[in-house]
Amino acid sequence: MISHKKVRWGVLGAGRIAHTFCQDISHAEYAELIAVAARNIDSAKSFALSYDIPIALEGYQALYNHPDVDAIYVATPHTLHFEQTKAALSAGKHVLCEKPITVNPEQCQQLMDIAAQNNCFLMEGMWTYFLPTIIRAKEWVDSGKIGRIVHVKADFGYPVKWVEGDRMYNPELAGGCLLDMGIYTLAIAQHFIGQQPVHSQYRHRRAKTGVEDDLTILAEYCDATATLACSFRAKLQNSAYIIGEKGYIDIANFWRADRCSLYLIDQKADEFNEQRSGSGFEFQIEAASKSILSGQREAALMPLSTSLILQQQMQDILQAIAHS
Repeated sequence: MISHKKVRWGVLGAGRIAHTFCQDISHAEYAELIAVAARNIDSAKSFALSYDIPIALEGYQALYNHPDVDAIYVATPHTLHFEQTKAALSAGKHVLCEKPITVNPEQCQQLMDIAAQNNCFLMEGMWTYFLPTIIRAKEWVDSGKIGRIVHVKADFGYPVKWVEGDRMYNPELAGGCLLDMGIYTLAIAQHFIGQQPVHSQYRHRRAKTGVEDDLTILAEYCDATATLACSFRAKLQNSAYIIGEKGYIDIANFWRADRCSLYLIDQKADEFNEQRSGSGFEFQIEAASKSILSGQREAALMPLSTSLILQQQMQDILQAIAHS
């Protein structure tokens, strides 16, 4: 267990998502940012200057080995997550890995095993679960405000320009809209329904590289139905609706939500508007840091079992549409 009062974080990678993490960590009471590592030392130094990070490192091994770093945020593309998270855990570092944690369930299970062997905290960065808005919506559901859930509807899509060799469209780099955007829709359905689908149907379109760039999922559960969509072709509504027998919850921009409304049939019964300091990453950073400081090896809101479920769901979908 860490004896000091804050978790000392190092960031692995200096890309776009790393910037969000570093902007928001200042709003997390139990976390401090002390190091960044990039493949190129100039990139690391430039990044470090932007956020007053005291330690800039060339290469990731230096971060794994650094004695002052307690935990590492893996901020690289998802095909790199497995090897980098494995190396960090094997070096005894706690890890928060950007989603998706891996590109298949076998890799996810291996990381779970390695984390357990090394007595390290491991969490997938499903930041949506930690947003106060999503927590409030879940409280409404759990307290019976809308009755038994009947439907979940969620979509997430933005036009992603096709560029030759771009990771988003590269099948060798686990491209396609499911792992990048669809994981959020699967995660929100899993969070609220809390069951595995018993049957699912899919409709998809493909980019010229062969990866799915538009996907609709109709998932049937024992007690509910989920209609989910993701797309690189168009801006979707990007909302989630949690629909019960007595009413529904409307969550605009659910993946980064800062407000939600509760309706009983046609009448608005309640609403929640969040006032956040950062862009929303601070909540998962704080939760991970508090878990680490208290000696926990998983986060209660985003346990590794949920990561494994999502990995299996995505693999099942990709295998199904590969033959259709």
